[in-house]
Amino acid sequence: MNIAALLFLAAARAGPLPAPPPPLPPRPRLVVVITVDQLRPDYIDRYRTQLTGGLSRLLRQGAYFADAYQDHAVTETAPGHATILSGRWPAHTGIISNVTGVSDAAAPLLEVAGPGASPARFRGTAFFDWLKAAEPGARVLSVSRKDRGAILPVGRARQQVYWYQGGIFTTSRYYADSLPAWIHAFNARRIPFRAAGRVWTLLLPASAYAEPDSVPYENLGHDVTFPHELPTDSAAAAAAYVGVPSMDSLTLAFALEGVRALGLGPRGGTDLLAVSLSTTDAIGHAFGPDSREIHDQVLRLDRYLAWFLEQLFVRYGPENVLVVLTADHGVTPFPERSRRELRRDATRVFADTLIRAVNASLDARIGGGDWLGFDTGMVLAPDRAALAAKGIDVDSVVGDVKQRLRALPGVARVDRPAELTGRDTSDPVVRRWRHQVPPDGGVELVVTLKPYSIWTYENLPIAMHGQPTDLDAHVPLILWGRGVRRGVYETRVATVDIAPTLAQLLQLTPAEPLDGHPLTEALEPEH
Repeated sequence: MNIAALLFLAAARAGPLPAPPPPLPPRPRLVVVITVDQLRPDYIDRYRTQLTGGLSRLLRQGAYFADAYQDHAVTETAPGHATILSGRWPAHTGIISNVTGVSDAAAPLLEVAGPGASPARFRGTAFFDWLKAAEPGARVLSVSRKDRGAILPVGRARQQVYWYQGGIFTTSRYYADSLPAWIHAFNARRIPFRAAGRVWTLLLPASAYAEPDSVPYENLGHDVTFPHELPTDSAAAAAAYVGVPSMDSLTLAFALEGVRALGLGPRGGTDLLAVSLSTTDAIGHAFGPDSREIHDQVLRLDRYLAWFLEQLFVRYGPENVLVVLTADHGVTPFPERSRRELRRDATRVFADTLIRAVNASLDARIGGGDWLGFDTGMVLAPDRAALAAKGIDVDSVVGDVKQRLRALPGVARVDRPAELTGRDTSDPVVRRWRHQVPPDGGVELVVTLKPYSIWTYENLPIAMHGQPTDLDAHVPLILWGRGVRRGVYETRVATVDIAPTLAQLLQLTPAEPLDGHPLTEALEPEH
């Protein structure tokens, strides 16, 4: 008997060969992550019947998680953006506030004045790093009106990252030494400068808006009614442009120009487009979450997104695009409004005077200026060892500050981070502060305000966010595209779940342990 016959008999005795594994589902050509700065999910509920564009399409055809959170304490732009594609809390990304998020004097801007910026403080990796490891040819374009909105979704990757400053889109020397030709061409159109004297009017008839249009505490008490006119001076108009809906339209147009210029997506692999839209935040701060202005902004955002998504679908085909939409934080109403609604404890809390007094006392004893800092509910001692070396009982000083902060109207509780270790994390305040503070962050105290109270700043009576409350932490989360099971999901989820979900959809391996988990309930079985 020949060898072939012997092999046939052996195989027959062993049984049939196992079926080959099913082919992996195809990856999208483009992953699009849209972060709408300060988009509260209740806006979607309030204005649902008037949404006819991109938001409406994503809601109808995607997986909508109605109970999603930025589940950390300092609900600001920088910490929020850092969670979305890293899958990790601020305590692990190292991005704990706006003040320290991306500022970097060693990374000056290109062709315009403004603060230098880089991801130097960001720790670990993000989704694009995992994609790049699997597909070395993968590319990313990340754009925003804000530096931190553009930088932090892609971690430390030195890729195409741009933001708006002084009327143009630019980047810093962390990423490049010069701007490419396509950005020069886009900036040369001078769209924000040419908007001088333009007027923001209502999208719909006034009868479609239930909100009052003359509220004295809105917009610092100036220009509180429609229409709103940009300055007639071109430079002033370019600066004010960040506070009108057209800024989002400009950011989306810039993103599409970049997609075309860079040729994202056609190589057969997967590329990433991250877009952060900041106008909802600007209008929300100025006019508040209950204003006619925020209502009109969300309606216009819905229409802008319809145009933007349609352009991508025409270019790639809807089946080749995977979309995520979320927000970096919410916002708390003006205390003036809250008090009218019988929330009598709602107030503005100003802690800087107290901290300045403590620093002045320390300076008188040992010199050295500002030993303690205060940043959105966190008291920091950046150089505790130096204080102790000068004979200061640091724990005693911090204990005194703790008692004085507790006495401020509007303050609910003051904790040392170590006191929260081992505490019941079903308490959202405890949980969110534990997710917030890294052990080496120099944070001595964390301060939580009473419901509807907000931190305030000198001569800046705006609506604010930054607290470990649901008003500031609750955000929308929508997944749309192939592999996503459409529907409304009531599961409580967090923005740190986005990155592991994308990793599972694309069969990627995260480079480190994550705080989030894949949202498998919204994924088709093969994923």
